[in-house]
Amino acid sequence: MSIALQTDKTPAAYAELAAAAEHAGFDGVSVFADLGFQPPGPALTTIAAHTHAVRLGVACHSPAYTHPVDIAAQVATLDLFSGGRAYCGLARGAWLDGLGIPDAGGLDRLAESVTVIRALLDGDDRGFTGRHLQLPRGFRLNGTLPEQRPPMLIGTWGRRTARMAGELGVEEVKIGGSANPAMTALMRSWLPPEVRLVVGAVTVCDSDPDVARTLARQQVCLYLDVVGALDPTVGIAPPLLADLRSFVKSGDTEAAAELVSEELLDAFTFAGTADQIAVHARACLAAGADRIEFGTPHGPDPVRGVELLGSVLPQIRSAAAAAGTGAAATRAG
Repeated sequence: MSIALQTDKTPAAYAELAAAAEHAGFDGVSVFADLGFQPPGPALTTIAAHTHAVRLGVACHSPAYTHPVDIAAQVATLDLFSGGRAYCGLARGAWLDGLGIPDAGGLDRLAESVTVIRALLDGDDRGFTGRHLQLPRGFRLNGTLPEQRPPMLIGTWGRRTARMAGELGVEEVKIGGSANPAMTALMRSWLPPEVRLVVGAVTVCDSDPDVARTLARQQVCLYLDVVGALDPTVGIAPPLLADLRSFVKSGDTEAAAELVSEELLDAFTFAGTADQIAVHARACLAAGADRIEFGTPHGPDPVRGVELLGSVLPQIRSAAAAAGTGAAATRAG
């Protein structure tokens, strides 16, 4: 189980939150690489310096605007600074409209990026020639390479990308922005059993469930117009998505939040008391998830929110173990 942070914080806040997550018993700390926010490198360097065991990485780099050579270099550097705790997260990217960033190559470019990054992290200098990316023979990263190649995660909501991840032997696939057991089950059906499935979404935990759900509604409305259209199990009406988009664009977050029903809130966030979130997380695990990544802001008081989420890790992990055993038995049968 892991925590994910938006890169909008001070160095002291990254240090405090990461240390709280590790102390609470989380296995990993991720940061986002959303356009317009701080780049992930400084945040992860700070987090690495204030933790000892948690896995670290970006969920997710987009090779649409960061070249895979640079992504590989960032992952290798993080692995060095963290003592071998890095992972590499990739996704095609979103919110690129109007920035002059073409979806150059789309899914093919993403697949080629996996090949290029792996070659660079392995020190393989035989070169690569694809439709969208190339590495000249003899090209290598300068600096220390990982002793073991960091695991790869691909973020997606789609069947084709999920199938590609399985064919490439990617270790994990993440549905970013989902807390929906129905979507979890659908994605699980698209993946081979050896690929681990991660679900992650806005998370707000507080002793007062109304406070938690109000804050979660305000947070999720900012991106629901994008991810809401990606979940085929929910079926949000296009006019609702258009209204959400219009209110968010105009800065009227309050009006946008009022459009988020209880059902939508539960499909796209983990929100409530620690016990309520534990029940919700267990439902996703039972539907086929292997890991839950609780996303920012975690609570009205983020550190307290992380601590409250840590208090339910034992029961979440027992549910994950039981779900894994059941799934293994089903596949074996």
